[in-house]
Amino acid sequence: MKTVTLTELQNDISKYLELAEGEEIIILREGKPVGLLRGFSDEEDVFDYQLETHPAFIERVRRSRSSFRAGKGIRIEDVKSAIFDDKEEEVV
Repeated sequence: MKTVTLTELQNDISKYLELAEGEEIIILREGKPVGLLRGFSDEEDVFDYQLETHPAFIERVRRSRSSFRAGKGIRIEDVKSAIFDDKEEEVV
């Protein structure tokens, strides 16, 4: 993860927006982290971010994990076995 001072960011925002498409950048002011610059390389990245931060989605993941821990879920290994039960090669 890259870091940049607030002054450097202000002086060349285009450069750092482009860099942020490939990695998150911590913004520093007086040597202390004050923000995060996260870029999007395409529309799918925007959708992923919106999904990851949406309260309803986060709650649904929490409930699913809780249900799985209570023994009410299906293990991914079982799903893979069911899908590839006919001995076709698995595509990863």
